[in-house]
Amino acid sequence: MKKMIKIAASIMAAAMMLTACSSSEDKKDAESTEKTEITVLAAASLTDVMGELETKYEKDHPDVDLIFSFAGSGALQTQIEEGAPADIFISAAQKQMTALKDEGLMKDDTIRDLLENKVVLIVPGMNGDTGIQSFDDAAGDKISLIGLGEIESVPAGQYAQEIFTYLGIWDQVEAKANFGTDVRTVLSWVENGEVDAGVVYATDAYSSDSVKIVANAPEGSCKPVIYPAGVVASSSAADKAEEFLEYLESDEAMKVFEAYGFVRAE
Repeated sequence: MKKMIKIAASIMAAAMMLTACSSSEDKKDAESTEKTEITVLAAASLTDVMGELETKYEKDHPDVDLIFSFAGSGALQTQIEEGAPADIFISAAQKQMTALKDEGLMKDDTIRDLLENKVVLIVPGMNGDTGIQSFDDAAGDKISLIGLGEIESVPAGQYAQEIFTYLGIWDQVEAKANFGTDVRTVLSWVENGEVDAGVVYATDAYSSDSVKIVANAPEGSCKPVIYPAGVVASSSAADKAEEFLEYLESDEAMKVFEAYGFVRAE
């Protein structure tokens, strides 16, 4: 009986040691797979392409969890100014990035011009031939309602204002404009036929089978559509964030951007 008790005790001790080792290994595994979250605030026009790049990057970097928030660049600027958690900001225009830089809210040495886009005039694809052929048509009877981004917070709206001011027809266009909170809202209005036309980026138009590009912005009518990117000064994962920005500049990432209609910024 004593022998049997000793054997049972030995088995229990071994089981306890095995459990302790297993628990220790589980803890190590949990520690080794702990991910660094990188929060990226990006212009709404980057929604589709960033979805693909997120999948590619996380597959090759299992220790990183990319969290994206898409909106108008002005709205994202405000979020950063109000202290919202963020590691990276990618704007659709220089204005918002410059403002944050001047306020000391960006890491200056990480800011780079990442991409370039184009501004286009689109109409609903389902409407056939509307007779709309140029930005000048926005001032005439062919367009009674036009979708634009909000002037104060959406770069696409700011570019549109520049273009129509350059053409000398801003007052007429503003009177028939419906303003959206981001460029994707304007795109959806045109897709659904809620407006006669809209001003969006070429990449947005390429993403939809329900709209038709009728004109590119006239040469010299607005500033180049440059997308600057940088690490937010308050980032808690600045090194990892900069690594992701470097990836976005890589040839591999640029091939993906180009497939969506973007080009590398000069």
